[in-house]
Amino acid sequence: MEITWYGHSCFRLTEKKMATVVTDPFDAGTVGYEPLKLKADIVTVSHDAAGHNYLQAVKGYSRAITGPGEFEIGGVFITGVQTDGHGKKASEQPRNTLYVFDYDGLTVAHMGNLRQVPTQAEVEALGTVNIVLVPVGGSTVRAASNGGTPVRDGSGLNAAKAAEVVSLLEPDIVIPMHYHTPGVKVPLDQLDKFMKEMGVHEAETMPNLKVSKSSLPNETKVVVLEYHHD
Repeated sequence: MEITWYGHSCFRLTEKKMATVVTDPFDAGTVGYEPLKLKADIVTVSHDAAGHNYLQAVKGYSRAITGPGEFEIGGVFITGVQTDGHGKKASEQPRNTLYVFDYDGLTVAHMGNLRQVPTQAEVEALGTVNIVLVPVGGSTVRAASNGGTPVRDGSGLNAAKAAEVVSLLEPDIVIPMHYHTPGVKVPLDQLDKFMKEMGVHEAETMPNLKVSKSSLPNETKVVVLEYHHD
């Protein structure tokens, strides 16, 4: 299969003769980056915010998944697990949905806009994860009330917690997302904080990831994708 990153939390997952998935399409006017012009069979939305739910950016899809459940579409098995529903301020937090995409036994977990380390029950619900797409930029972002520059609310998954999530899931490959790049205009942390937490001094960078079950590494590997723009 092939995984391409379009910036922020938006990825495209493709595999021959199976459904194409786009995750968390964003509104470029809110997030930055170039406007998305994508096609897919399935679109998933982790939570209801302009940086993650801009369905207008994707053409041709037959199904938009916006919450928890189990789905089978075009040969892809999808499991959505709702998180961030615990803690003192749970009622004030937007709910987040994690998605696991099973492409004939090769599994990819998109952690959405995760705000805290998942519970053991949530981890077990995800099952075996080969590849995890994890937010590492620290703060979640919300639109300013006056329509000005988006602001950070301080409750996002930081580098240390992101590394803790990785240790819980024990994936084969880790792809960081939702962090500061020259293309993004919302205030997020740099990638290097997460790399230090992972003990990685020099990560492998590539335009996209082509992977199969037989090519998975023996030990957890961090792969940094360049954000793609047409």
